[in-house]
Amino acid sequence: MGKRRKYLEENLGAAWVQLTAAEIRELDARLSPGTVAGPRYTGEMMALVNR
Repeated sequence: MGKRRKYLEENLGAAWVQLTAAEIRELDARLSPGTVAGPRYTGEMMALVNR
């Protein structure tokens, strides 16, 4: 089986994952806007952006 097919099958399997209401609330709390802070890139990588 090829690598791409393996990844496709893994990704399709994710469609069958069922989260509980508590899991969804925890994900919402941890991933809500404003909880992630900081620069997107390091200073070294920013030097390479839009060169």
